[in-house]
Amino acid sequence: MRARGRLRVLGAGAVLGLLAACSGGGSGAAPRPTSSGDGEIIVASGLDVTGSDGVRQQLIHAWNLTAEGRKHPARLLELPGGADEQRSQLLGALQSGSSQYDVVNLDGTWIPEFAEAGLITPLDPQVKADPDVIPSVAATARWKGHTYALPFNSDVGLLYYRPDYLKAAGFDPDSYPAAGMKWSGLQTMIRQLDTVHAEGALPGYQRGWTSQLAAYEGLTVNTIEAFASAGVHLTDPDGHYTADPAQLKTGLDELRDRAGSEYTLRGALSSYEAQSLSDFTAGRTAFLRHWPYAYRLLPQSLGAGQWAVAPLPGDAVLGGQDLAVSAASPRAAYALELAKFLTDPKSESCLLQAGFAATRDSAYRTPPPACPYVSPPAGSSPSASPSASSGETSTMPRDGQNRPLYASGTLRTALTSAVQRPRTPYYGAFTQALQSVVHGWLADPDPPDTDQVARRLDTALRRALAGR
Repeated sequence: MRARGRLRVLGAGAVLGLLAACSGGGSGAAPRPTSSGDGEIIVASGLDVTGSDGVRQQLIHAWNLTAEGRKHPARLLELPGGADEQRSQLLGALQSGSSQYDVVNLDGTWIPEFAEAGLITPLDPQVKADPDVIPSVAATARWKGHTYALPFNSDVGLLYYRPDYLKAAGFDPDSYPAAGMKWSGLQTMIRQLDTVHAEGALPGYQRGWTSQLAAYEGLTVNTIEAFASAGVHLTDPDGHYTADPAQLKTGLDELRDRAGSEYTLRGALSSYEAQSLSDFTAGRTAFLRHWPYAYRLLPQSLGAGQWAVAPLPGDAVLGGQDLAVSAASPRAAYALELAKFLTDPKSESCLLQAGFAATRDSAYRTPPPACPYVSPPAGSSPSASPSASSGETSTMPRDGQNRPLYASGTLRTALTSAVQRPRTPYYGAFTQALQSVVHGWLADPDPPDTDQVARRLDTALRRALAGR
């Protein structure tokens, strides 16, 4: 691993600007940061899906080898639990005014909430608009005209499928799923798969597709994808509720059409990411809605010709995490320099090579910026290349630039057209309200009519998005 060249440290004038910016955009309840404190820069983050000693840890190590990193070393602290638990931990720590964390790796949907509460530092004018960052991704780091974070790694819904199953059902796996195909086209394919299975083929097959429909954020994502595909949007850019029961009924009808038992694996309503991936690799379903990191995991269980990936029919939701500087950090200037390092073009190339969705367009171009921080082991090749985990070899398909083979085409296309979840400081209340109504409705063997559910959901979302 090679050290990066010397980084520029913010001068006194820039530091004063950083401090002054802290008065904008939030309540100002958290202590104002200073930039002269010593000690480790602590980066709080969720689990790195690229494994132990994953690419995030290796990028932190690369920073520590630089001249500025030796002066102001950083340490990655991975928080336990799922996304909801991590959000609660970060909120509790930052609301207490604790300086335990200097950089927080936030889900893009959390930025408005943390910004509105004054828990993270506005980064403008120190951070300028960067045309290299994919526009849909860059928007996750902004709130009410201010930039509060730097996009670190992105995420987007994708459709994984079994080409061997499609071939057995008479489809050309090189032509299907077709580009721009709607959910109705996918359902046509599922009905044919069901027919072939009934005739004795595909012995492990149970239902056409599966996703993450348990009562957690995965259900919210699937619901927003269905709503957006039906033309239903819940909020305006400032987080104000804009839907009504008639629109919600349209969205719920679309979701019910997708998640109905005719097409969906029975266990989907209790499935998280791991279970849905396991069902797919076990052959119980032909289609899987999942995230980009599944691309590096699938070759561990399935052989060539048993899996492939395409854009999700209809709209796909944008995910991902952004690096923000804690408003209580006594090392704010150095924390910002670290965040810049972790999100620069070379680091984004490293993230993409490891299996994350990079936030910068340059990472998808040929040639991309070099990744000097994560060295592949000797003998690696485009067909058997290094994962981010130390000592682990991944058979993830790669192009000649050592990127995931699908990255410059399928993944980049999906990112650029992805839709946002509602941008609101009340996102936690919003997602809980949506999950409570929708999951109970989908799981009910004798559900009430959709009009009634739409009215109930309208009342719940109207209250949640008003902060009540």
